[in-house]
Amino acid sequence: MSDFRPTHRPALGAKPVISSTAVSLSPLPEGVIIHVLAQPGERDVASFLDGLAKGAALAVRSVSPGQWFVVGEEPMAYQDMKDLLDGLRPRATGVDQSHGRVRIRISGKLARRVLSKGTAVDLAPGSLPVGQSATTLVGHIAAHITCVDADTFEIIVLRGFAESLWDDLARMSAEFG
Repeated sequence: MSDFRPTHRPALGAKPVISSTAVSLSPLPEGVIIHVLAQPGERDVASFLDGLAKGAALAVRSVSPGQWFVVGEEPMAYQDMKDLLDGLRPRATGVDQSHGRVRIRISGKLARRVLSKGTAVDLAPGSLPVGQSATTLVGHIAAHITCVDADTFEIIVLRGFAESLWDDLARMSAEFG
C-alpha cells in the first residue's frame, strides 16, 4: 500500500469574496452534489426528487431531460448518502459528484450583465426565470447556471476548471467595481 495520502483542499479556498455595490462573487460551501439520471420511461421524477430534497435540506437543479443535480450546503455522511441513493431506486440512479464539481455564486443587480459577457444563454428574467437552469459554456468552460433568486445565480463547474472560471468571472466583474 502506498504511503501517499491525498489531501482535500477546497478548490476555491484561497479566493477572496469579490464584492461591490453592483456584483458579488463568492465560492459556495463544498457540500454535496449528486447527479441524478432517471430510468428510461420514468415520469414525474422531478416531483419525486423535490420531495426527497425537501426532507434533507437539499435543492434540485434541472440539467437536461431526465437528469438533475441535487445540491446541498453541508457534506453528507456516508450512511445519509447511501440512504438517499438507495431511495432513488428503481426510478433513478444517482452519482456522487461532490468532489468533482464546485459551486460559485454570483449576485447583484449587474450579475446578469457580468454573466452575459461569457455565455450565449439569454439570461433575461423572462428567458431564465428563478428556479430555471441552463447548461452552457462560460467562455471556454462548460458550466451549469441556475437562477436561484432575482439577481442571484449558482454556477456548477468541474473542479479542475473552477479556478479558471473564477478568474474569468472576476475579470468580467472588474468594470463594475
